[in-house]
Amino acid sequence: MKLKISVLIITKNCEETIIKSLQSVVDWVSEIVIVDDNSTDKTIEISQKLKAKSQKHKAKVKIYKNQQEDLGKQRSFGLNKCTQDWVLVLDSDEIVSNSLINEINSLRITDYGLNKFDGYLIPFQSYYLGKKLKYGGENYKKLVFFKKYKAVIKPGLVNERFVIPSGKVGILKNKIHHYSYRSLGQMYKKFTDYALCDAKDKIKKKEKTSLKKILIYPLHMFWSRFIKDKGYKDGLFRIPLDLGFAYMEFLTYISMVFIK
Repeated sequence: MKLKISVLIITKNCEETIIKSLQSVVDWVSEIVIVDDNSTDKTIEISQKLKAKSQKHKAKVKIYKNQQEDLGKQRSFGLNKCTQDWVLVLDSDEIVSNSLINEINSLRITDYGLNKFDGYLIPFQSYYLGKKLKYGGENYKKLVFFKKYKAVIKPGLVNERFVIPSGKVGILKNKIHHYSYRSLGQMYKKFTDYALCDAKDKIKKKEKTSLKKILIYPLHMFWSRFIKDKGYKDGLFRIPLDLGFAYMEFLTYISMVFIK
């Protein structure tokens, strides 16, 4: 007996990527829950077309509209709409590899996987301008596959995450492909949005900005990603990416001066 899985995807103006993300799971899982935050592009139209064709696919597609600044609360809303015991959380620019599907399919009720673990860390393969990244903070695993009632969301405007307070977490071998950095314009717009949200989050948590944070932290960010974490091994082509992270750090702390 194979796993029955709900896929949870939060969307907002992601017409460029959402179809490939949905197509990677629609013939595999039992349910896809889409929570959209007032998209103004064709995201909803694309999702509704897939929903209309859901009888041809294995997955039942559910679409909800919910406006929420805090991404953690948005995911919590979506998690409550999931009906299956196991949940896989995807971003709209992530694609589940066939090898990962096969690996998860191998987890059966009588197998050690479902009896021993309440969730799994999944490795991610990041892409920058269509090229694979292996270093500089882009080789990571996240808890995005878990038993619904075992996971708890640590909220945040940007840096929300799932944890399992009581239970065991396993590690899967195969990857989710993450197309987060598709063009320089898209990438820097994303960094700008993240920085402004992160600034609000830090103010909410009573964190203070300073001249040191504004000037030194961005330099340290670039050094950490490109030198310390060996981003240079991917090639010089990724310098604009790591400068983007430095820019995001700078904008976060300089914005805190002006946000009330």
